[in-house]
Amino acid sequence: MRTPEMDLPPGIEAHFGASAQQVALDLAGTVATFLEGRLLKAERVSLAVSGGSTPVPFFHALSLKQLDWGRVDVLLADERWVGETDLASNTRLVKENLLRNNAAAARYFSLKQKGSTPEEGLDAVKKELATLTLPLDVLILGMGNDGHTASLFPDAPELAHAMDAQSRNLVAAMTPPSQEQQRITLTYALMHGARFTALHLKGNDKLATLKLALSQPDELFVMPVRGFLKPGLQVFWSP
Repeated sequence: MRTPEMDLPPGIEAHFGASAQQVALDLAGTVATFLEGRLLKAERVSLAVSGGSTPVPFFHALSLKQLDWGRVDVLLADERWVGETDLASNTRLVKENLLRNNAAAARYFSLKQKGSTPEEGLDAVKKELATLTLPLDVLILGMGNDGHTASLFPDAPELAHAMDAQSRNLVAAMTPPSQEQQRITLTYALMHGARFTALHLKGNDKLATLKLALSQPDELFVMPVRGFLKPGLQVFWSP
């Protein structure tokens, strides 16, 4: 469903709903259907999700879907370098809201490993992801009002490395000065190859940010989300 406020480029599909719950249900149904189709063709499938408050209703809805969850690899698109008991931990968020009900059978890959910094833990994270099903089957992204997505922040000194489309690295340590915690993120090279990508947004401010991102699509380092605004993307938005 398109709205008068947004005219997306050809090839990008809009799902604009009247409520966050409606959009969460729509996204959960779309993701479950895609994963179900992939499970008919592949031994295992992968699902990368984002943290924050926006995806919580989506997590709840998806956890109830009847899938062969034991064959699903779940991971975060990015993570703050904090312990799992920290309120800022996205791993905690995913375990409490997604890896429950039917989805409790999924195999979870944690981006947070031992080490006092993301750089120190980078090798351990790479080892953790060694058996991850690739390419990613489903990638669910959010977006900040600065145009970041995952932990691809415009002010991060590591951004050029993390955005290298030819990189063979799966993850990158990120230390954006604008953020309280250091981060680890899946690289652009890994994420942009996902079979299905959705941008899950909430609020008129995010709609305004999306419009700005679309206005100068080639300025990737200014607003890294622009790297994902391509044909095949599905945008799920609620007020």
